[in-house]
Amino acid sequence: MKRSILLIEDDVLMREFISDYFIQEEWEVQEAENGRIALDKFNAAHFDLIILDIMMPEMHGYTVCRSIRAKSDIPIIIITARSDDEDQLLGFELGADEYVIKPLSPRVLVARAKALLKRKEGTVGRKNEMLVYGELQINRKAHVVNISGVNIDFSPKEYDLLLFLVQNYGKVLSREYILNAVWGYDYLGDLRTVDTHIKKLRAKLGETGRYIVTVVRAGYKFEV
Repeated sequence: MKRSILLIEDDVLMREFISDYFIQEEWEVQEAENGRIALDKFNAAHFDLIILDIMMPEMHGYTVCRSIRAKSDIPIIIITARSDDEDQLLGFELGADEYVIKPLSPRVLVARAKALLKRKEGTVGRKNEMLVYGELQINRKAHVVNISGVNIDFSPKEYDLLLFLVQNYGKVLSREYILNAVWGYDYLGDLRTVDTHIKKLRAKLGETGRYIVTVVRAGYKFEV
C-alpha cells in the first residue's frame, strides 16, 4: 500500500520540487498552498504524514500544526527558513516531530519521512492497545504501565502525563505546553501542578533504573 502525504507549502516551485521526489518513491501526494485548504483536505482524507511550511498566507503554519495535533497524532515535519532555537522549540511544543531548515535536500527529506514513520510504527509502536518503547509497555485500554515485566502504579493524572511524555519521546516540552495538553486549556491551576506530578513520575520511574524524565532549562523531556 502506498504511503500518503499532505504537502502544505505556498511556493509552487518548492511544492513541485518536493512532490516529484516523493512520487518517485511511490508516495501519493496531495498539495495545499495555504493552511485553510490544508485543513479542509486533512479533514476529508487519510494521510500518513504531513509536511508543513510555516510562513504561509491566510493561516500561519504553527496554527495549522496546532489544529492538526488537536485531532490527530499523525507525524508532522515542519519545513522552514527560520532557524532560531525559539522557533524550533515552538514547533516541537506544538507537536511537530521533525524540523527541517531550508534550503533543504528533497532526498534527505524523503529519508527523514521514511525514518519518522519507521519510528512511529516500529520502535514506538502499537500492538492493539499497547504502546511499546523498549521494555516499557503502556496498555492504553487498561491504563496499565509495565516495565521489564513489572507493573508500576500511577494515579490517573500521572498516567496521562507519562503517556503524553512517552508519545513525545526526546522532545523538550515546556511546562505551559504540558499543562495545556494534559490538564486542558480551561484548567485553573498553575505550573507547580506540572512540577509536582513530574517529581512523582521521576520517583517512580527512578526505581526501575531505565527511564527518566529529564529536567532541562526550557522544561522536561522523557528519555532512556
